[in-house]
Amino acid sequence: MKRHLLSIDDVTADDIGALFETAAEMHDVQRREVKKLPALRGRTVINLFFEDSTRTRSSFEIAGKWLSADVINLSAKGSSTSKGESLRDTVLTVTAMGVDGLVMRHSASGAAQQVSQWVDVPVVNAGDGTHEHPTQALLDAYTLTRRLGSLSGRHVAIVGDLTHSRVFRSNLKCLTKLGASVTAVAPPTLMPSGVSAWSKEAGFATSYDLDEVLPDVDAVMMLRVQRERMSGGYFPSAREYTVGYGLTRDRLAALRPGTPILHPGPMNRGLEISADAADAVDSVVLDQVSAGVAVRMAVLYHLLAGPDEGAS
Repeated sequence: MKRHLLSIDDVTADDIGALFETAAEMHDVQRREVKKLPALRGRTVINLFFEDSTRTRSSFEIAGKWLSADVINLSAKGSSTSKGESLRDTVLTVTAMGVDGLVMRHSASGAAQQVSQWVDVPVVNAGDGTHEHPTQALLDAYTLTRRLGSLSGRHVAIVGDLTHSRVFRSNLKCLTKLGASVTAVAPPTLMPSGVSAWSKEAGFATSYDLDEVLPDVDAVMMLRVQRERMSGGYFPSAREYTVGYGLTRDRLAALRPGTPILHPGPMNRGLEISADAADAVDSVVLDQVSAGVAVRMAVLYHLLAGPDEGAS
């Protein structure tokens, strides 16, 4: 792996395979009575979150603590940025305290990349604007490999608010890097600008017809409608969106038996995904949460553990 994890572009398919092997070992820790490894003992990790988060921040905190690192959580409301301090001064101040790694979420696309140029410690991008969310893509792919085995030749549909989704962008790169074919499904208003040229370059398909795509997929990932990022009317009503693009009870029946259903959360039940789908036997939503801790442990281990450290 490179020094930082800012994008899926920073890892090769072989890197991902190595991360998944480590994640499988880390996953076993969750079943232990004492969930603790000494790999990062004496290291300090700062979780610097300028956007609200439950799953990502909690799983990074648990991941660091289970690896025996000292983990400190900082939010925008609790930092000097709320007093007008610049992002640069904030991260330089924090890293001057002798920390060993920085996990950062920020509303501005490219913020993590910029911070990585200012500091001399590894930076993990925990989501930057509408750009990327690499660890989410890694945990999604890890969840799928545990269910389906190799993703080479598998067909995955990613459905929903693609325009505002950093999860879509990272998953697209990760899944295609692992040999899967991806079909992006959304209403025209929520397809990213320039998607036709992008799809040809990146090698994925697009569709406006969810019902046509669902019977042929090996997995389906529903994305949250990010209303907090919308400044205009991207669809007439919530009901119309659900009718056209929600994973409803009827659409659930159209999936082949055993087709994993993913959602990165938080879920808008009744909008992009029905309760029947969210709680279905093939839903892997909670598996994704569990995988998130294991994968983030693997990422922190590979970035921060010294060459003589062990994983057990």
